[in-house]
Amino acid sequence: MTHAPVNPAPVNPAPRRGWCPGLARPMPTGDGLLVRLHPVAGLLTATQARAAAQAAREGGNGLLDVTARGNLQIRGVTAESHGRVVATFAEAGLGDLRHDGGPQRLTLSAPLAGGDCLTVVAAVEAIGREVTGLPAKTLVAVEDEGGGLGPVEADVWVRVTSRSSGVDEARGRGDPARLSGTDAVLGSRFDMKVSAPLALQLAVATPSGPLWLAPTPAAAALAALRTLLAGLAASGARRMRALPASQRDALLAGLSLGDAPASSIALPAGRHGRTLVAELPFGRCDAALLDDLAGWSEAHGEGHLALTPGRGIALTARDDATAGILRDEAAFAGLIVDPADPRRAVAACPGAPACASGGTPAQGHAPRLAAAFAHLARRGATAHVSGCPKGCAHPGPAALTLVGHPDGRYGVVPDGNAGTDSDLLLTFGAVLERLESVRVPSDLRDAFREPA
Repeated sequence: MTHAPVNPAPVNPAPRRGWCPGLARPMPTGDGLLVRLHPVAGLLTATQARAAAQAAREGGNGLLDVTARGNLQIRGVTAESHGRVVATFAEAGLGDLRHDGGPQRLTLSAPLAGGDCLTVVAAVEAIGREVTGLPAKTLVAVEDEGGGLGPVEADVWVRVTSRSSGVDEARGRGDPARLSGTDAVLGSRFDMKVSAPLALQLAVATPSGPLWLAPTPAAAALAALRTLLAGLAASGARRMRALPASQRDALLAGLSLGDAPASSIALPAGRHGRTLVAELPFGRCDAALLDDLAGWSEAHGEGHLALTPGRGIALTARDDATAGILRDEAAFAGLIVDPADPRRAVAACPGAPACASGGTPAQGHAPRLAAAFAHLARRGATAHVSGCPKGCAHPGPAALTLVGHPDGRYGVVPDGNAGTDSDLLLTFGAVLERLESVRVPSDLRDAFREPA
């Protein structure tokens, strides 16, 4: 695929905290510009996946990341190549959907979301595009009774509490075309297309956790969601949990509180019926692997794939035999297909030199840390290697957090997060040496005790 020369778009850096990169507005990083795609429900056709691989290969440095929101970002784009990258994605139907600074993708859904859940996703996305002024990081988590998202830092949760008939047995992701985001597919009033028997349960974020409402018919629930999103946009707050209680109560006026549904558990890597959930090690892949994934989706599946909140890919096979082939192909390529894989226990950001803020090569150190941490991972412990104190890859605490410093050493934080101060600074080699004496997670604090 070739394009006529395109004048490079000027880089417009973050005007305020909470800004997110897209296609038209890339983010400068240590390895060039970062361009982020926001496909609805994370769905890509094989053709779109190949377009992303082409853009990464010809316009970037060939590396791509899947984010915790199931978005895809291309690294190493230059000011000269940016316009061609934008044109490639526009031709593939993956251009930015809004230009007011609001979220390019509002929703997050589970890898095995059923058909009704995906219909609700499309409805919520359509509603969000009608609300001007939404903060860029606004997130609506949409799940059905199958769950699969796990704990999510959302502004609003939508739980599909009853299903209409017709959800396929394999709970495949459905046709990406009907979630493409175009007005011709979604319409401006998509809530009219949600099946009448469907009931939804909403929750709003508060400082103490989600506040759940009573289940209501879909049309009423989506109308309430529109009110909540409009209220957040008008408030000036960046996230729903930051709203004063009085403003939140005003938005909830007339709505009934309900019981919290069962907690959701994140879907692990591996086969789930005919669907393979394969995680990318530390969220990273290259253009060649993405081309392979597109080919596998056509040869063994339905011709599309889904980016997942587990920083990976979901592929649904045609039958059980091809599901096994998919798993073998993914495992051979180095993807994580075993829920016991110790790499799942380690979060890592790109680090230096890819990120200008990184003081250490977090992405390069992560595999070695995972190998040394494997016996602790089997006991449920987690680790985080961060190139700087921002902790982008894992904002929460971990049993062991390594925080990169400009001198190349790590601040070591047992049972904390990347923002926790530590006086214990060690080289990565010294961290691995101390891990050799750790037998159980409770030993970590003694092994990495700060100097007196």
